[in-house]
Amino acid sequence: MSTNTLPQSREKAPQPIAKKPAPRPKYTARQGGFASKLTVNGLLVLGSLYMVVPVLWLLFASTKNAADLYGTSAYSFGNFALFENIAAVAAQDGGMFFRWMGNSILYAGVGAVVGSLISVMAGYAFDKFQFRGKDSLFGFVLVGVLIPNTATVLPMYLLASVVGMTNTIWAVLIPVLCNPFGVYLARVYASSYVPMETLEAARVDGAGPIRSFFSLGLPMMMPGYITIALFQFVGVWNNFMLPLVMLQDQQLLPLSVGISIWQGYAVPQPEFVPMVITGSLLSVIPLLLAFIMLQRFWKSGLTAGAVK
Repeated sequence: MSTNTLPQSREKAPQPIAKKPAPRPKYTARQGGFASKLTVNGLLVLGSLYMVVPVLWLLFASTKNAADLYGTSAYSFGNFALFENIAAVAAQDGGMFFRWMGNSILYAGVGAVVGSLISVMAGYAFDKFQFRGKDSLFGFVLVGVLIPNTATVLPMYLLASVVGMTNTIWAVLIPVLCNPFGVYLARVYASSYVPMETLEAARVDGAGPIRSFFSLGLPMMMPGYITIALFQFVGVWNNFMLPLVMLQDQQLLPLSVGISIWQGYAVPQPEFVPMVITGSLLSVIPLLLAFIMLQRFWKSGLTAGAVK
């Protein structure tokens, strides 16, 4: 007797129903992005106004005589007297203003060119060479970054007085050749711009350390050199305390100290007020020229760093 057996049907386990993801709010990200952009742009506008408004006041005030300075509003033109003010500045004390400007160009130019080269060489050595006490010496450099320049003026004056160097141009030139922040910045540029493989290839070709630096390292670090030179130029140009303490001869003073002397004369003699303002405006011109001439080197360095 044969019986036909039917296959038993297997029941399928119920599949879990996939839950739809909860809808995200549509405008939260946009609102956050708009708020952040508004905050950033607002801060940028405030910072720009903080820097531009004094320059605008200086531009307007330099076109006025002593009567219009106190008789008109801050951002309005009175009787246009810019050329008369420049002529008064040039004639005061036999053209002493331009002697002060020449001194400032000398101090800032030498400090920027030579001081930046020393900083680049030191930063390159800290990054590429291995020697005893390297980390400790670089720690001293970082400590020098934290110490304000005004705190070192009195010790430098005592040292300069011991060797008889006060009231000379060397009393201002030698201290500005040391820039701890420039050394730190140069080490950062050396680690980013100068690969060790290039220096090893130069060493295989017979180039020594000095030739490798001037033939390969310095050209590769040229954007960093320009950046450090700009910072150094502006810092030395605006330096006030060091030449005030070191120098007594008016023939050696820079613009920052010379204009402050005129400002002291302006209290009993109001005719010095337009000359102080006009001299301050003229003192900005070399800084503008330095940034305009070196701008393409600076931009190329920033672009190269972004690509790398």
